[in-house]
Amino acid sequence: MRVLLYGSELSAATAAAALAFVGHRIDWLLHEDAPWGVISTLDWLRREPELMAHIDQAFEQQTLRIVTSLDEAAPMDVVWLALSPEQRRSADALLSAPLFREHRAVLINNSTFPVGDTERLNTLMGEQHGSVALPDTLEEGRAWASFTRPTRWLLGCDDAQGEQIARELLRAFNRRRDVFQLMPRRAAELSKLAINGMLATRISYMNEIAGLADTLGVDVEHVRQGMGADTRIGFEYLYPGCGFGGPNFSRDLMRLADVQSQSGRYSALLEQVMDINEQKKETLFRKLWTFFEGDLAGKTVAIWGAAFKPGTARIDHAPVLTLLEALWAQGVKVQLHDPAATPALAALLGEREDLTLYTDDPYQACEGADALMLVTEWKNYWNPDWHRLTELLNAKLILDGRNIFDPAFVASCGLRYRGIGRRADPTTH
Repeated sequence: MRVLLYGSELSAATAAAALAFVGHRIDWLLHEDAPWGVISTLDWLRREPELMAHIDQAFEQQTLRIVTSLDEAAPMDVVWLALSPEQRRSADALLSAPLFREHRAVLINNSTFPVGDTERLNTLMGEQHGSVALPDTLEEGRAWASFTRPTRWLLGCDDAQGEQIARELLRAFNRRRDVFQLMPRRAAELSKLAINGMLATRISYMNEIAGLADTLGVDVEHVRQGMGADTRIGFEYLYPGCGFGGPNFSRDLMRLADVQSQSGRYSALLEQVMDINEQKKETLFRKLWTFFEGDLAGKTVAIWGAAFKPGTARIDHAPVLTLLEALWAQGVKVQLHDPAATPALAALLGEREDLTLYTDDPYQACEGADALMLVTEWKNYWNPDWHRLTELLNAKLILDGRNIFDPAFVASCGLRYRGIGRRADPTTH
């Protein structure tokens, strides 16, 4: 099929590469705010496993080409939109072009726009065109895998033409079993927001339980195991931590809250979920404050991890940003290591005397530090040299924001451990 793909998001780059990989002819119109010369150099794109290699391959095989205007595009069967919520006007401008009054094409809306926008854009484009809502469900850090080997796609269709074209377009990724969940367009758009709202609610609820466990002197890991063993609940998204972030997850929650508000329904639950998450981003700071009894001025803290999740270089809404502000407000110097996200952090924060960034050896960040905070659970942090950390950290304090370490083992190495609802101190015999 011939596809005009519009957007510069990760979802746009992934769709362009994957659809070209299976033989479709893709004309990629990047958003004016992020042309190819810009996004091709960004860490968050280049670090996505397999993605850039497939983009380069598609360019070489000429199944993918960059166009700079609608006039350069070939006649298309599909218009695929993959834009950010702030780019709705750009979608309006594109689909209002006279070209779409003369030529039929199916609209596939892969953007996170307000519920009902696929219908509105279809009307703008012309009722003779079919349209499909295909909400973006990519997992950052494994975008190529989640597109080409999907577990499910929410396929919002209200017409046979749109469904037929969408199924044919994605047929190569739908062979093992039917991964399409067919529903009306508005239902698909709302389902995507509702899913992320539920996941965020589970995380925030578990973080609340972890706080209660701290107060009661209970190891929250026992509670998590007990809850997860109940088949009505399960283990997914029951891991307490120091808050979640990310460009998609966070804005989906805000979008869902907007939908609630615009429909005249106030959601106290969603407000609480978002408030709890923001509070949890300061959890490690509060534990540090308690340990040093408020005497933080002049202390040095090592931080492992800045990206909002492992496998990405992005720091959008990342817990580390809130944590850094809290530490700096108390006069704490920070030495931070992250294998991917330090360029983004440097670009956002600039040079500071109270921040030193490292990308190679994580132990460099611990030299002369009083404590170590684990914020992002990159795999190379899971099994550190505990004896070396014992020698490097002045106060022998480990603050585990993702509960990836074994408290008893850490304590057996002579370190003090504080996790989210978990703690252990060295014992003397």
